[in-house]
Amino acid sequence: MISLIPVAGIGEVRPGDVLADLIAAAVPDLQAGDIVVVTQKVVSKAENRLVPVDADDPLSHKQLVLDEAARVVRKRGDLIITETKHGFVCANSGVDLSNVELGYAALLPLDSDRSARRIRDGLRARLGIEVGVIVSDTFGRPWRMGLTDVAIGVAGVAAVVDLRGTFDAQGRELQVTEVAVADELASAAELVMGKASGIPVAIVRGADPTWLRESSVRAEIIRDPSEDLFR
Repeated sequence: MISLIPVAGIGEVRPGDVLADLIAAAVPDLQAGDIVVVTQKVVSKAENRLVPVDADDPLSHKQLVLDEAARVVRKRGDLIITETKHGFVCANSGVDLSNVELGYAALLPLDSDRSARRIRDGLRARLGIEVGVIVSDTFGRPWRMGLTDVAIGVAGVAAVVDLRGTFDAQGRELQVTEVAVADELASAAELVMGKASGIPVAIVRGADPTWLRESSVRAEIIRDPSEDLFR
């Protein structure tokens, strides 16, 4: 059975902080096989992905949005949907003003898979156990209302589990089923972290051990443009 455990006590994260140290101190009973979900915001803060903006101008971050974009997908009024240089399609290139000191905007990590690996390796060195790490962020979704957390970086946990070639309950062979388990775990973890509770880390305990393997969001989740029907 999967359990979701919010991690309190991380405190305000600042540039230069080592997230593995903060997490290890806050969760001394972390177990092998746990999956640690860390919000993008604290990763960006620790990696000093903070940029000054005009606190009196609510649109002063829009140039950052364009700077961080590989292309603009759609624009309507102040809303800009972009594809980032990472390959993510999201609002405002992931540039965020919430839960950041007034006068600053947070940019996405340069390489969220690398950020996840750094946290995973740090926890291994400090605690001597193997865990998975997911860096999560909040995205909207085309054709559906509401926001949900997804994985933008992983280490030691599958981004996608390929069920093709296995069989359903009726004995039919699955032909196309690939499950984005990292997104599902990120979304589940957000239920206990919330948006304004000051809890940037959650532990997923009891996940299928076969999901614990080397992986990459860039390699497994980002759809190749040649396979994208909506470009």
